[in-house]
Amino acid sequence: MRVAEAVGQAVADLGAGHAFGVVGSGNFAVTNALVSAGIPFLAARHEGGAATMADAYARTSGKVGVLTLHQGCGLTNAITGITEAAKSRTSLLVLAADVAGSAVGSNFRIDQDALVRSVGAIPERVHSAASALTDVQRAYRTAAQQRRTVVLNLPLDVQAAELPGPYRLEQALPSHRPAPAPAAVAELAELIGRAERPVFLAGRGAVAYGPQIAALAHQSGALLATSAVAAGTFVGESYDLGICGGFATPLAAELIADADLLVAWGCSLTMWTTRHGRLLGADTAVVQIDDDPTALGSRAAIRLGVFGDVGLTAEVLAQQLDGQPARRGYRTAQVAERLRAEGRWAQLPYEDWSTRDAIDPRTLSVRLDELLPGERQLAVDSGNFMGYPAAYLAVPGPGAFCFTQSFQSIGLGLATAIGAALAAPDLLPVLGTGDGGFLMGIAELETAVRRGIGMVIVVYDDAAYGAEVHHFGPEGADLSTVVFPDADLAAVARGFGADAITVRTSTDLVGLESWLTGPRDRPLVIDAKISSDGGAWWLQEAFRGH
Repeated sequence: MRVAEAVGQAVADLGAGHAFGVVGSGNFAVTNALVSAGIPFLAARHEGGAATMADAYARTSGKVGVLTLHQGCGLTNAITGITEAAKSRTSLLVLAADVAGSAVGSNFRIDQDALVRSVGAIPERVHSAASALTDVQRAYRTAAQQRRTVVLNLPLDVQAAELPGPYRLEQALPSHRPAPAPAAVAELAELIGRAERPVFLAGRGAVAYGPQIAALAHQSGALLATSAVAAGTFVGESYDLGICGGFATPLAAELIADADLLVAWGCSLTMWTTRHGRLLGADTAVVQIDDDPTALGSRAAIRLGVFGDVGLTAEVLAQQLDGQPARRGYRTAQVAERLRAEGRWAQLPYEDWSTRDAIDPRTLSVRLDELLPGERQLAVDSGNFMGYPAAYLAVPGPGAFCFTQSFQSIGLGLATAIGAALAAPDLLPVLGTGDGGFLMGIAELETAVRRGIGMVIVVYDDAAYGAEVHHFGPEGADLSTVVFPDADLAAVARGFGADAITVRTSTDLVGLESWLTGPRDRPLVIDAKISSDGGAWWLQEAFRGH
């Protein structure tokens, strides 16, 4: 068995769920080995798209995503997606071909380790045929157990070598879940016991433990909220405030800022989640729970840091609080009534800025939420538009919102939606994107058509890079570099083989209703010509301090 074949077989045996990539000569053998071992593979049209598909698949499925790349330019093409995954602590294993050590004159030769390390991913390497299986297992376990993005470099000469012995993997090591210190949990229980207005905030690291945290919140009288990437964790809970941060409703922002205790479960408390600290009241005791000790207090001042697995911490805290009477805390009748009346953006009045030729993005989003099935998988690209789908389109539960925003790159949305769709085949994939991001990643529309993914792609089309228009426009700046002629994106989409409609008014959405009753065997692109919003509310947060 050659090393390339052994690597593919090992990745499959270790539990990978799906692979993505663009196949070149350097990763041809290892990719075919993955497929032969039973791993589904989706060929993307660009390595950047493949990287983000693998990232989104991993986030949505909970499995290790696998990306395969050609050496040199294949890796550089994928580096933005790899950076996003690394910054997001996605469990992603990248199988990157590399030139042979002796190929000093190869056009493909770059310092792949240095490149990978510079973006926050972990470089690993198959050093020899003798160490190949050990090297693969080490890389895979780092990705799986530490939730890291690992790039396993595969030199061509090593790939072609024969294993010196039989194919045999070591016995899997149990994953390590750090238990919290009893004293830290006792202090947390004491803080909860004194709190009158507690809020429990769940981040990406808490998505799998929503029910346990919700039960603790009920016991403690705490309101519930999530970071943007954890949206949907507490769906169905009557005291769920929704997203905390730039997308928060006015009511959610008010209640969170007035909390006397904020417990962040697996949440890094970034400037986006805290609105640059303004959602952390001067008298709010902040507690952060994380299995990464370096995360504690790294983004915001905290009263208490609890180093431990979120799930284990919830279990120990539940035992600590067992037998104590449930507290009313923040769960008052007044708060409940306000949440029923103004807990969602769709409930808030606004002046409709729709015209005959362009639809208000809020009106569009409200109507989409009404028309689209509730069982949906939402992905959102980056841009001025992004709060509309994030705030107005509800998701059915945890893992149903995929938000690749840690690197703030536009153009990742379509690939995100494709990767998430393959991880959640029972949900309708829905993408919210701007015209700039859609066109930047449009190569993968062919991938979605070829794969037969029945997805709804909503393009919030303002014929501009809207964030820059609204940020620099009031200064009187020349905007000619960021505005474009109106393009018929529906016609472009049809050229790829997708279904498409142009929407200027709510009545134009009849085309969506027709598509929903059809076979849904290809993407539907909605080119929604939107009216100007004067600069979205979350945009002010995005540019604050930048």
